[in-house]
Amino acid sequence: MDITDITLHIATSLDHEEQQALEAAMREIDGVIAPRFNKPQLLVVSYNPQQVDAARLLRVVTQRGHEAQLIGM
Repeated sequence: MDITDITLHIATSLDHEEQQALEAAMREIDGVIAPRFNKPQLLVVSYNPQQVDAARLLRVVTQRGHEAQLIGM
């Protein structure tokens, strides 16, 4: 199994509750292994690129109403 990390920069700092909710939403996606916040605006997601792509991970964040961008692949 391949594992890749991606960092998503979220335009605004998220409180702890929203960070947890976003991590939980990521965990529901097949192929996501470990979502975690390094800082209130930086979400690092370890995932299997054979099961999910970075664009889908970004969509999860934006569909929750956050402005975000990919900053690492």
